[in-house]
Amino acid sequence: MKAARSRDVLAPVLRDLDAVVFDTDGVITDSARVHAAAWKTAFDTFLAEHPPKDPAQRRPFDSGDDYLRHVDGKSRLDGAAAFLASRGLDPTAADVRAVAADKESLFVERLREHGVDAYPGTVRLLYALRSAGVSVAAASASRHARELLTGAGVSNLFEVLVDGGEAARLGLAGKPRPDLFLEAARRLGVPPARAAVVEDALAGVEAGRRGGFALVVGVDRAAGPDTRPRLLRHGADIVVPDLGELLDEGVRR
Repeated sequence: MKAARSRDVLAPVLRDLDAVVFDTDGVITDSARVHAAAWKTAFDTFLAEHPPKDPAQRRPFDSGDDYLRHVDGKSRLDGAAAFLASRGLDPTAADVRAVAADKESLFVERLREHGVDAYPGTVRLLYALRSAGVSVAAASASRHARELLTGAGVSNLFEVLVDGGEAARLGLAGKPRPDLFLEAARRLGVPPARAAVVEDALAGVEAGRRGGFALVVGVDRAAGPDTRPRLLRHGADIVVPDLGELLDEGVRR
């Protein structure tokens, strides 16, 4: 495995950077699907109990489109409020907290049952960045980011982690505000103009653009007909289906 990694070198688009800040869910670990499944159960239960007046708005939560549009990359409370509002509902703060708490319970249960893996292409890129002397950080709205990275066996590859717990402690605003990414870059000692952000969420690529980062990489795991254009419209400079595409192979050292 080490020999294979030593043949990977950074693609030209990354070679002049001093740091890269990675989102966690769906970028480093295959956990976005677990989040989406937990949200679906929580939202479908709420919609069944509190049906919108418009019958067309009573359709079940879509783990693809609704997840990307309304909750991906956001804090639980912001995501819950955004989706419910999209269905024409005016939930109370207690309703939003209840849906978010239901989702959290479901996510933790599934996480502890099945765990998650790191994407091989991402792991290869991390090793290549470290080999090239590029600093790396993870930044996530999730309070489970450290647990996810540790469980996937990649926590040791990051110099800095700013997770949802840290965001709450510091009062950092959620995406699409760039606070999480800016804090990660600050801890690395690298200005945003010398760093990249890697994100799969629309709110996340928008945050990277707002933060003034030199490069915003969108990761399109869904590879749907409109996911790539959406990521580009929200601020991604380039979009790849897998981070292994940011490597040039075959160079032996």
